[in-house]
Amino acid sequence: MLRYLWIAGLVLVLDQASKLIALQLLPPRGSIELLPFLNLTLVYNTGAAFGFLSNAGGWQHLLFIGVAAVVSIVILVMVKRLGPKDIQVVIALMLVLGGAVGNVADRLRLGYVVDFIDVYYRAWHWPAFNVADSAITIGAVLLLLDAVGVRLGRDRAR
Repeated sequence: MLRYLWIAGLVLVLDQASKLIALQLLPPRGSIELLPFLNLTLVYNTGAAFGFLSNAGGWQHLLFIGVAAVVSIVILVMVKRLGPKDIQVVIALMLVLGGAVGNVADRLRLGYVVDFIDVYYRAWHWPAFNVADSAITIGAVLLLLDAVGVRLGRDRAR
């Protein structure tokens, strides 16, 4: 099932390309409003999800890189063991892998993760995120759906 590795590669390319564009075009302070609920806002995230451990002093970078490396290896081993009836799980894991590698690439290259998508309602803002975070979230949702028996596409007849 490693033939689906292209999905992770596509996520990585889209993530890195979008971050490069964000770094080149977005102002360092301020936002660009796209819709009444969506801004593009450049954020340098030194923490994990929702900025967790962003003020930890730097040791968290090695932790996040190490965790992502271990998770990536585990995902590859899992995918190799899955069969043709497990397409939904494989796609989900490839989305997670591509997103994890995309964010690790930022940490290794820049020392932080570039976030730029700002979804909000009135004064309430969801923490800024990026393409990698979106892929990880979609992958996690697909895994949860599979865990409760919901199969999408041709994979339904398991």
